[in-house]
Amino acid sequence: MWEARPPTYEDHMQKPLIIANWKCNPSTREQAEHLFGTIKRETKNINGVKIVICPPFVWLPSLNGLSLGAQDCFWEKDGAYTGEVSPKMLKDLGCDYVILGHSERRKYLKETDEMINKKIKTALKSDLTPILCIENISQLKKGTKDLLRKEQKKLIIAYEPVFAIGTGKPCTPEKAKEMKTAIKKIINKDISIIYGGSVNSQNAADYIKMAGFQGLLVGGASLNPAEFIKVVKNVARACPVVELRSLRDCAPKLF
Repeated sequence: MWEARPPTYEDHMQKPLIIANWKCNPSTREQAEHLFGTIKRETKNINGVKIVICPPFVWLPSLNGLSLGAQDCFWEKDGAYTGEVSPKMLKDLGCDYVILGHSERRKYLKETDEMINKKIKTALKSDLTPILCIENISQLKKGTKDLLRKEQKKLIIAYEPVFAIGTGKPCTPEKAKEMKTAIKKIINKDISIIYGGSVNSQNAADYIKMAGFQGLLVGGASLNPAEFIKVVKNVARACPVVELRSLRDCAPKLF
């Protein structure tokens, strides 16, 4: 079923991380199980990437066989907080990851960097790997405020330019690489950085091989099993890191 241990930095570096963010989809458990089952079946023999599925909270108990993540969590472990879900609850459901600070939550739910920072700290205490979504360096600094460098190392930073979220207009690998370089100057250099924003099967491999990202946060394309499987296969084919110790061997000129 679920992984027996939390993912480590070495796991991220050995294999590109492909994270499926299903957002508020699909609308029924049957659809969720079918989508998940198709992805699991069609990718079971692909060893060159690590797949994480982040469905809505309600579908988490129905899914097993791939690594799971949540799309948010609260900053307290329990208490009188109607409607909230704690990191401890997510861990008990088999989650290893949690997406925090996604641009849609910042926009529609008015999440602040201070709120996100508190969520990150609580998630770390529950042995969840936070996936901090940012658009700029200010969000990075505020989201990681007061974290020790050893705690920073446990994060995954997802660069998601807002103009590319759900628009079909991705940031070019060249521009995305510039942001990745800027992030490395601010935070622990060993941290994993992934790209998110209109990722599809045509551009996925370029963000790994050309821009040097350690993975991808896939939104709309993750709801189309055929397209998502192509993303996974194209990344694995372009960068067969299963045989490597790090992505440095895959894109040597970028490090």
